[in-house]
Amino acid sequence: MPLRIEDYAVIGDTQTAALVGRDGSVDWLCLPRFDSGAIFAALLGTPDHGRWQLAPAHGVSAVRRAYRGDTMVLQTEFDTDTGTVRVIDFMPPRGEAADLVRIVEGVHGRVAMRMDLRLRFDYGHIVPWVRRVGPDTVGVAGPDAVYLRTPVDVHGENLATVADFTVAEGERVPFVLTWRESHLPVPQPVEPETALAETESYWQEWINGCHYEGPWREAVTRSLLTLKTLTYGPTGGIVAAVTTSLPEQLGGVRNWDYRYCWLRDATITLQSLLYSGYVEEARAWRSWLLRAIAGDPSQLQIMYGVAGERYLPERIASWLPGYSGGPVRLGNAAAEQFQLDVYGEVMDALHQARKAGLEEDQQAWALETALMEFVSHNWQRPDDGIWEVRGGSRHFTHSKLMAWVAADRAVKTVEQFGSTGPAGRWRALRDDIAADILTRGYDQSRGTFTQFYGSRELDASLLMMPLVGFLPATDPRMRGTVAAIERELMSDGLVQRYTQVPGAEVDGLPPGEGAFLACTFWLAQNYALMDRREEACELFENLLSLRNDVGLLAEEYDQVTRRQVGNFPQAFSHVPLIDTARVLGPLLAPPSADGHPAPRH
Repeated sequence: MPLRIEDYAVIGDTQTAALVGRDGSVDWLCLPRFDSGAIFAALLGTPDHGRWQLAPAHGVSAVRRAYRGDTMVLQTEFDTDTGTVRVIDFMPPRGEAADLVRIVEGVHGRVAMRMDLRLRFDYGHIVPWVRRVGPDTVGVAGPDAVYLRTPVDVHGENLATVADFTVAEGERVPFVLTWRESHLPVPQPVEPETALAETESYWQEWINGCHYEGPWREAVTRSLLTLKTLTYGPTGGIVAAVTTSLPEQLGGVRNWDYRYCWLRDATITLQSLLYSGYVEEARAWRSWLLRAIAGDPSQLQIMYGVAGERYLPERIASWLPGYSGGPVRLGNAAAEQFQLDVYGEVMDALHQARKAGLEEDQQAWALETALMEFVSHNWQRPDDGIWEVRGGSRHFTHSKLMAWVAADRAVKTVEQFGSTGPAGRWRALRDDIAADILTRGYDQSRGTFTQFYGSRELDASLLMMPLVGFLPATDPRMRGTVAAIERELMSDGLVQRYTQVPGAEVDGLPPGEGAFLACTFWLAQNYALMDRREEACELFENLLSLRNDVGLLAEEYDQVTRRQVGNFPQAFSHVPLIDTARVLGPLLAPPSADGHPAPRH
């Protein structure tokens, strides 16, 4: 049986990332990039699909783990009958090659240890040729070469490389796994202890730039570190999650590949980083954006590869049984969808970057004016929406809302920053979209906004209306919408994304998924803006309690099994955590004269 999703922690080098289980096994690692083939894919199969376990050989009585301070260096302690051992796991900032370093440290007593390394390339599909080359154990197949360096004697056993050794109090035994293209020279080994010090210094120096000083600093800093881990350093792209095909419903078919750069996820991630003081990430992301979407705005995609690749075909990895029996998808067909809302998210992110002090870029403004030209001629088209439905295009209310955001931010850029553009025409466009939403997206009889024009269904994305400045949270129409969401989409303190009616699934899929954590964070922010202070803080604290023991969140939460579900760790969960902390912070102080923290506009 696989570990629970929350039993994993993430380590990374801002080019790729690994998931390390509480049992000391690295069960997921794609190299050399987030979206490359996995050399360890046990997460979606069995140990024979690739893993690297380093743990006590016998009876573990207790496990404790934590990141070392405000870093992405993980340490896991195992108690046994004979003593306690600590495993330190990290990925140094990328140098000549990609490295995964594991240091076994004796805490007290003597502990017999077992190493089990099963290299499998191409998502567990290919068993490499493993041999000794001097002091190194080398696995090669096709374009991939992996080098294991350790002072411990290792040997082959049943298509695995294994070792048995004992560590005593005060001893430290290193293991370094290095990936490089097989046609290149053997990479120089990293020195483990030096690499550890440099990695800790890298993360500590980065987090020292955080401006957040509120009451939830631990949760915010851990989320910021996680978002930085999801950044692809060479290009500035930001992936939605480390994994593919972790199910939104255990045993279901809602399994998607999230190892790509969604414009939506990347822009909201960028905004959280900006709020926290990280302008350099905004500059790098803006450069990535200009390269990725260069060309005709009509050809803009909702997602790209980490370097801006457009071709992301979806296929099934039939040789992998899946995390809970569901399909394992590689690539994502949603890349071909039309999603109107991403234009608003891009315009909003670039507007927030200007407000945060990022220097003006004429190329970026030229892109924005081209995007606005497209929006002005296409906002009345149906689209596939924020949730990437596969049941047909509709006039989704949230999509129209974000088209309004695009026009609003274009007007504000002219008004506040002196940029040149047809502000009068954009104001008229903004007014037309607002009138359309208020007329066609609102159900007078029920007193609520609806998922799409003419429908009775609800959608938690409507909670974004006050957060982007479309309507005050205290507007009667928003109060009615929040009440309807509480009544129809909320269960046990958590919010579902949208109404799911058997036989009429708007997403074209069988009903059933966990509660979507971002939506519940949005509700907490609405409570704050409605002056429902106690409820806002209580809901936020409940959400924080769903994080795992090292502060990480997946996309959703299954209230029946009480487990995290969906891809992990998920930017779209950690971003609204940061935003909610920012909005709720002022609530702990006496209310100001005007009453409320400000939304983003």
